[in-house]
This record gives sequence, C-alpha cells and structure tokens, in this order.
Amino acid sequence: MTTTAPTHRLATNGRYVTWLVSDTAKGVASGLFGFAVPLIALFITDDPALAGVLGAVGMAVRTVTTIYGGVLADRHQRISMMAIGSTIGILLAASFTVLALVDALTFTSLMVLQVLLAARAGLFDIAGESAIKEIVPDDAMGRAQAANQGRDAVLQLIGGPLGGALLAAGAWLIGAAMSVFHAVAAVTAWMLLRSGRREASRPSEADGVSRLGEDQPAAPLPIDGTAKPNALREVRAGFSWLISRPDLRCVLFVATIINLGFNTALTCAIYALQQEGHPPITIGLFATGAGVSMLFGALLAPTIVARVRASVIIIAGLAVAALGVAGMIGTTEPLALTILLAFTVFLIPALNAALMGYFMVATPSALLGRANSASAVLGMGAMPLAPLIAGFGVSWCGRGLTLVTASALCTIAVLLAATNRALRALPAEARWAAHAAQFADA
Repeated sequence: MTTTAPTHRLATNGRYVTWLVSDTAKGVASGLFGFAVPLIALFITDDPALAGVLGAVGMAVRTVTTIYGGVLADRHQRISMMAIGSTIGILLAASFTVLALVDALTFTSLMVLQVLLAARAGLFDIAGESAIKEIVPDDAMGRAQAANQGRDAVLQLIGGPLGGALLAAGAWLIGAAMSVFHAVAAVTAWMLLRSGRREASRPSEADGVSRLGEDQPAAPLPIDGTAKPNALREVRAGFSWLISRPDLRCVLFVATIINLGFNTALTCAIYALQQEGHPPITIGLFATGAGVSMLFGALLAPTIVARVRASVIIIAGLAVAALGVAGMIGTTEPLALTILLAFTVFLIPALNAALMGYFMVATPSALLGRANSASAVLGMGAMPLAPLIAGFGVSWCGRGLTLVTASALCTIAVLLAATNRALRALPAEARWAAHAAQFADA
C-alpha cells in the first residue's frame, strides 16, 4: 500500500497557489452569505419554515444553473470564467451592502439576492473547479484535493465566528466583507489567466500538465458527428458519460443521500439553536469544533489517501457521519453539539479528497466541466429538500423527529455504500489512473 515519493511539489507550483488563493477568497464570500442569510431571514420573519424556503430556492437555482455551468466551462476559457464570476460577485455583494445600510433587507430582497448569487455560483464556479486539472498533474491530484480540504477546514474554523461577529455588528458588514473577498478572487484569477498565457507561449509543457482550458476553450467531445454547439446534447453527454461509469455512478447516488441527511441535520441544529434564543456568535462557534476537527483530518488526509483504499475511506467516513447524526438526536447543549459535530466530520477531508481526486483523474479534460456539473447536480439533487425538511420539521414536528429522519437517511447511505461491489473496488491513490483506465472504453 506504500507509494513512491511524489515528484511534483504543490508548494512550488505558483499557478496552483494562485488558483488556491482565488478559490479560497470566493469560498469565504460564499460562506459568509450562506451563513448570514438564513439567520437574517429568521430575524425578519421568526419563521423557520420561511428560512427553509429561502435556502431551498437557492439550492434549487444553483442546481439548475450548474447544469449549464458545466457546458460553459467546456466551451470557454475556464480561468476567464473564474474572473468574470468573481466580478459579478463584487456587484451582487455591493448590492447586499447597500440594502443593509438603508434597512431594506426584507424576505423578498433576500430571496432575489439568494437567487442571483446562487445563479452566479452555478454558472461560474464549475469552471474554477475544473481548471485545477490543467494546473496540477494527475500524480499530485490526491494531495491537491487534500490541501483543498485543509483550506476548507480553515474556512469552516473561522467562517462561523467571523460571520457571527460581522452579523452581530451589522448585516452591511457581511456585504462589505463579501465584496472584498470577491475582489481578491477576481484579481488573482486574472493573474492566473495572464500567467497561463505566458506558459502557453512556451513550446513545452511543465511537469506533464496539459494547458488545455487555461487560455483557449476546452473543446467539447464530438457528439453525433457534428461540431456545432448544442447545449442540451452537451449536457446529455456529460450525464451519459458519468452514468456509464460503474466506478463513479454509485458513489454519486450515495453522496446524494448522505448530503441530504447530513445537511438536514446540520440545518435543523442551527434553526433549533436560533429558536432557543442563542445569539449569532454562539451559532457561529457551533462550526468552530467542526473546523478544528476537519483541519486535523485534512492534515492526515494526504497520508490516508495514499495508503488506504478509497473504498475503505468512503465507507468509514460515511459510517462516522451517520453515527454523529444519530448522536445529535439526544444532544441539545451548544458545547456538546459542537464536540459531537467535530467527531462527525473528522474523516470528511479524507473522504472528499479520495472522491474528488479519483474523479479528476478519471475524467477527460475536454469533458471535465460537464462531468463536474453532472456530478454536482447528482450530488446536490436532493439538497434543496434539506432546508425544507429542517425548516418545516422544526416548525411542525420538532427538533427530535427531524433529526431521526436525517439519521435514517444517513444510515441508508452507509448500507448502500457497503453493499456496492463497484464502490468497494476503488483502490488507493497510486492505482487511480490504472483503475480508471479499465473503464475508459466502456
């Protein structure tokens, strides 16, 4: 199970570092809005069901627009789309700031902003996720995804307290911070675009990394013998390719169920804390334990991914998450919930690194945008139901029964994963390329 020493060092890959800064800044901006909007909606309406509707609409819009975001990512310059998407984010964040300053944040205005920001994310974020394949070689993809998980853990660690502190001081500060982070994302994306053009002018490639998609559109795969663009056919091609791969499709269906269960539980816990009268800072600190746990998990993720079969990582990570959600049923104190959530998410960084790393290695670059969007849609397909189940569940049935429903969903996901032969065959990182090649012509 041991592997040879890696030949590509991510720390010396300037383009990856620049990409990471851009993607991180965009993630902070999106995280602040995602944290603040449900709480602002609760403060305005004092109705968890309406907050759930707001969250569900945002997820539904992002899911639908992600379908076409994948087509755009394969047709156009992916890094250019990163820059354009962040520029649009600056304008929307500035609008949120102005509305907050003039005390015009209503349920309707929040809904409009939610729809616009969700559409921005769906149409443009897939391009950024797909661009990493042209920046990082296959033999470093697992470590890159593990590093990304570490970044996400840090954001989880600081995002809740930061969002809670800003919201407590004034909702307009959330918008101002979003504007700054989107500006950082836009500037670094343009820097990445310029460096890509310089490298594309060189006759040879560095470290075996393809430059397709950085400074020219990623050409769609031929469909039905014609090169004429057709969005619907290109979308179908992405879904068809993904569903045809037995090494990928089961994982995606399992991810849909576990995402629904886990996000229902997390949203339910947040809504319940707010309804019990806990301040935004306390709710923000709820995420701190998860951030610390995920940070430690991310530090171990590169070693785990390199030495342990992906199938074992996935099943173990799902099982731990399911146990944690079950434990939340009888836990109501914020501190105990924080500790329990930390246990629940410890293996998530390794699980995500294995899933996303193998997916990136297995997917052809020319199809990566559409495959990414198909994967996201399948993974997020049921997620708009999570805030609805949590919101209406807390209002109608109470916290306990809502968490029982979430726990049942997580348990079903674990059982499906453990009994699926294709999922159990996924190897450790060193054998990803060889394992994926078996299905290339399937």
